[in-house]
Amino acid sequence: MESVGLLTGSPWIYAAVALSVLLDVFVPVLPSGVLVITAATAAAAGSGAATGQVPNEVPDILALILCATTASVLGDLVAYRLAWRGGARLDRAIARSRRLTTAQERLGTALARGGGALVVLARFAPAGRSVVSLGAGAAHRRARDFLPWSALAGLSWAAYSVALGYFGAQWLGTTWLATGVSVLALFGAGAGAAYVMRRQPA
Repeated sequence: MESVGLLTGSPWIYAAVALSVLLDVFVPVLPSGVLVITAATAAAAGSGAATGQVPNEVPDILALILCATTASVLGDLVAYRLAWRGGARLDRAIARSRRLTTAQERLGTALARGGGALVVLARFAPAGRSVVSLGAGAAHRRARDFLPWSALAGLSWAAYSVALGYFGAQWLGTTWLATGVSVLALFGAGAGAAYVMRRQPA
């Protein structure tokens, strides 16, 4: 944890977080959420939050949220544009996947009704971000309908992940136990989001 804390105090932690969050839309197994939580836990240690002192490095936490949010939206946009230009080959690939086809239909319905709660939910679900971003692009949904919800989803996910790490350090101290509990809470939110998405009528 001390090593991560030292990294948190340098610009490299933001580069690592941004790269991980940007790429996990294409490689969902990347532990971007774990990295964000660990960085927030270490930042809480550096700010004195875990010892009850007044935090004096809160901007680092805000920068972490901004970094993760920006990378999330950029990753969504790249996936969206690639899927938009994917052509017939991508359409056939989506048609072979029941999950992608269903997600595309639900996303289209949600955006057509002026709501994008599905985009926000999908950001927390395992691989949900990939499915929704690619589905929106492949279905040629308008960017002005998709991107605002993508931004809200990225901000919600980033703020939740950072809050888990930060407040976990306050309550449990800057230990791997705090990080582990926070990661479990993140996975729990993902499982809950996946359950809600499955329960939604087609």
